[in-house]
Amino acid sequence: MRKERVGFAVCGSFCTHDKVLEALRDLTERYETVIPIASETTAFTDTRFGTSDALLERMEDLTGREVLCDIPAVEPIGPKGLLDVLVIAPATGNTIAKLAAGITDTAVTMAAKAHLRNGRPVVIAMASNDGLSAGAKNIGELLVRKNFYFVPFGQDSAILKPCSLMADFTKIPETIDAALRGEQLQPVLLR
Repeated sequence: MRKERVGFAVCGSFCTHDKVLEALRDLTERYETVIPIASETTAFTDTRFGTSDALLERMEDLTGREVLCDIPAVEPIGPKGLLDVLVIAPATGNTIAKLAAGITDTAVTMAAKAHLRNGRPVVIAMASNDGLSAGAKNIGELLVRKNFYFVPFGQDSAILKPCSLMADFTKIPETIDAALRGEQLQPVLLR
């Protein structure tokens, strides 16, 4: 088991949560410490994809830790240096926009801000229906920023949702490895 401490923050792209939970399970098999984090929307919203309670319970079962889901719970990440890498999966267009603008009004954006104060990597596994439209500028902003690393992504349904982008969640471990070396996993754009 690897010793690096991984934060795993889940946002509200609810249709991707099954894939995200598979990625979380994979990380808990690789790393001794995986700290689960959920945005307030994720932690308290039931959808056609499942209940928030079931999602949080699954995250806690996989990690053996309570899910951090509010700003006071995640703020110590920075001052206490709790993480070596923070993964945001799925990172919604809303979260990416907030990160690009420096807005820290959710548990996930505060976790990122707190973690970044230590100059450590944030891994973005996006799922955004507007990635090739309104969200494109925000993705571009983070692509050129220090300490942000993207899980390789591409169009998930070019005909039905031509502006939608989604990360290949199976590449999260490889992206973490590269990010811990200060490198962006390539190619970042999938075909």
